[in-house]
Amino acid sequence: MGVLDDTKTRIIFATMKAVRQYGLEGVRIQNVSKLAGISPGALYRYFDSKDQLLIECFTYVDKQVAMIFEHLKFNPLTLLSDPIGAVKSLWLPYFRFWVAHPDETIFYHRFRDSTFFPKYDKSRDVTYFKTFVEMVHAFQKIFPGLKEINQDLLWLHILTSTVMYAKYVVEGVLPNNQQTEETVFSLLSTGLRGYLKPEKPKKAK
Repeated sequence: MGVLDDTKTRIIFATMKAVRQYGLEGVRIQNVSKLAGISPGALYRYFDSKDQLLIECFTYVDKQVAMIFEHLKFNPLTLLSDPIGAVKSLWLPYFRFWVAHPDETIFYHRFRDSTFFPKYDKSRDVTYFKTFVEMVHAFQKIFPGLKEINQDLLWLHILTSTVMYAKYVVEGVLPNNQQTEETVFSLLSTGLRGYLKPEKPKKAK
């Protein structure tokens, strides 16, 4: 990793810390450069504007999240024998990532919630979520019932709610323990249970 990458990464982490302290609207380039230990002028060598900086932070976190799914062992067969267990094995590392990264969680939640996000979302490159998308397709193949509900809404519900609950944990509203994990998962998977039924074999005429 070069000095360039190193400074850039430092700026990204400083930005997320600053957003956690001052909010998305309230954060200033001065706050970020102070936390990163560089001059505002030096910061502008890496980023043209605050907007570009916020987008780069979001993309950085998004790619970290996508990597979680790259490393998971996913066996479609367990979907049939234990669908909710299979979902849980994919969901837990995701939830735990957020709980372990407080600045990222609060930044991501605020960015997703901002007026800034819908505009950015239209042009966003999500090719790095390929593995996750493949997993979703495997689910749909085995459980055609899933197609009965709006897919965007379903995954938005699960992913956004997960980040929201993780935010409550990192802010100390909810305890960081197994019981919280179990309860959050139980709440999120309730909506899925009715749809996770394998296709019935067609009766021969």
